Amino acid sequence: MKWLFRLFFRTIRRIIGPVMLLIVKITTPKGIQRPEPEQQKIDKMTQNMALYQFKTCPFCMKVRREIKRQSLKIELRDAQHDQQNRTQLLEGGGQVKVPCLKIDNDQGNESWLYESDAIIDYLKQKVA
Repeated sequence: MKWLFRLFFRTIRRIIGPVMLLIVKITTPKGIQRPEPEQQKIDKMTQNMALYQFKTCPFCMKVRREIKRQSLKIELRDAQHDQQNRTQLLEGGGQVKVPCLKIDNDQGNESWLYESDAIIDYLKQKVA
């Protein structure tokens, strides 16, 4: 019986996942246009950030939309299918939970920020 539930939910994910990705692609806003020096400053601030995410996770989609809206260049790391990224997330952040923003500061310390709303608030404060 357990295998039947797994098969059912796996089938649902395979159907809904691509539909969700298509909707996100169609509805993703165009990024902010900034003067080149300002954009370079923001790119420098975000070069030490990486977002660990699952492609079809709704909360990850929410964060990716905000990254796109603010025209940020943050590395996206797939923690669902890439075992190396998953291991880094577990060892560094302490749990395999997405979305997770890894932030390396100038002193060489790293911090791990979970929860989509907290990540979005952090990015808005950083860019403002």
